[in-house]
Amino acid sequence: MTTPKVYKTEAIVLKRMNLGEADRILTLYGPNLGKFRAVAKGVRRPKSKMGGHLELLTHSALMLARGKNLDIITQCQTIDSFLPLRGDLWRTTTALYAAELVDQFTAEHVENRPLYKLLLNTLLWLCEAQDVELTLRYFELKLLTHLGYKPQLHQCVGCNTPIEPTTNFFSSSDGGVLCPQCQGKEPLARPISVNALKVMRFLEKNEYPAASKLKLDAELSRELEQLMRHYIRYLLEREVRSVEFLDRLRRELR
Repeated sequence: MTTPKVYKTEAIVLKRMNLGEADRILTLYGPNLGKFRAVAKGVRRPKSKMGGHLELLTHSALMLARGKNLDIITQCQTIDSFLPLRGDLWRTTTALYAAELVDQFTAEHVENRPLYKLLLNTLLWLCEAQDVELTLRYFELKLLTHLGYKPQLHQCVGCNTPIEPTTNFFSSSDGGVLCPQCQGKEPLARPISVNALKVMRFLEKNEYPAASKLKLDAELSRELEQLMRHYIRYLLEREVRSVEFLDRLRRELR
């Protein structure tokens, strides 16, 4: 069976890079193709009909032609541009962080429909979330679950005993919680409070409508952010680039 020379897909624009004088290489994420790259020819010209449909974080319907190295976008139409994100720098930055995580954690052409749906829903949630930080924590935990990195939050990853409601420790290298007795085996493990562990378990177990109703104070929100940040950094073996901008923007908005 021959591969069709032209095909259609919907996709979210994760990243873009200028090519030549008028073209762009786009990194996209779709329901069937997973992450893939494609060329948008002439998209940077002022009169390009495609420009507005291929902005970062846009969900678009695409028609592509097979190319020698990269496929070429021949037609596109916006499905959702998530307009509330565009006028809010903080929400835009958090959405770019979510897109960067998907880009960093995935290989090209590996289908992961649940992850695609999660990213799409997260962009919608970030448009109107009361607690954007909580939405990010939900996204991070679900992303890791869909990719096989779900942390162990109920049994000690050292001795396999049930975790007691006391200050325990989170080990990024072991992928979960250590009880106080096992913490000495992993000196880099970070303390995790009873409330932080409860919130992580709740986010992991529940759907977003229930998760979004949680009320977190600033200290607990910061603890969760730091725990997830260290775990993600360990898994990726590098810092997520948009984290630095998130931190700087948060300081400026205070």
